[in-house]
Amino acid sequence: MKKCPILGILIFAFSVPLVWAQEPQIESDYPLSQDSLRHEGTPQGTLTHHVWNNSQVFPETIRRYYVYVPAQYDASKPAALMVFQDGHTFIGENGDYRAPVVFDNLIHTKEIPVTICVFIDPGHLTPELPPKPGWRPRPANRSFEYDTLSADYSNFLLNEILPEISKSYNITSDPNGRAICGNSSGGICAFTVAWERPDQFRKALSHIGSFTNIRGGHDYPALIRKGGDPKPLRVFLQDGSGDLDNQHGNWPLANKQMYAALKFRDYDVKFVYGTGGHNGNHGGAIFPDSLRWLWREYSLPKT
Repeated sequence: MKKCPILGILIFAFSVPLVWAQEPQIESDYPLSQDSLRHEGTPQGTLTHHVWNNSQVFPETIRRYYVYVPAQYDASKPAALMVFQDGHTFIGENGDYRAPVVFDNLIHTKEIPVTICVFIDPGHLTPELPPKPGWRPRPANRSFEYDTLSADYSNFLLNEILPEISKSYNITSDPNGRAICGNSSGGICAFTVAWERPDQFRKALSHIGSFTNIRGGHDYPALIRKGGDPKPLRVFLQDGSGDLDNQHGNWPLANKQMYAALKFRDYDVKFVYGTGGHNGNHGGAIFPDSLRWLWREYSLPKT
């Protein structure tokens, strides 16, 4: 019996794409824009380093935090506020986010308001801090602080850290002038703070957010869909098809579910989905535009 060459070609044609579809996804490399680079003539803010070791909400913890104050800050006028989890990942001028550089540039061009930023690291359960900030050793209290669905972290901010900052700086009490941001577990933490306290924070920015079952975060889409009246929040989500898939859940799917739930309830939400993995490359590349979207149409009160 002769073999049919046409049949063989058809089998090959249909089988090759299936093989290709099973190949590992190649992660994109997202470049930074000019907004993330220093420019001559742009006023530079200051960044100061601090330590907090007197927490009542998270006892026996010690952590670093950092405060950015733009050059345009005027103590007679309240500044906007933005809080970042895993603060050390945002402040480096050679990192993915380069937050001080981006804020200098966008405040200078008046695309975002004059904003004081507080970058907070998670707590270590040791008497002293490690010599350098970073992931080694990993802060032992991080998951408990960030992944837990409760008001604890918002209470930590509102009753401990922000009163300390307010001793030195004039920060707006307008919740529309307060934003919060984070990566991974810090991303779900940012959403939790806004979700729990929309009277204090109404803008949330989540990169590669861990809306998975680490400590119940997978419940958020159902809570959003079946909750009461929508809360007055503006939410920006970022994730990529190469993000994590493990025993806690699938990060790309979880972020898609979050976006779908927020959109279903008519929240002011934007979702930027790429091909990146569980890192800051994509989020850092779009960080300036994320801030523009988050702060659009906002003007600080005059007094």
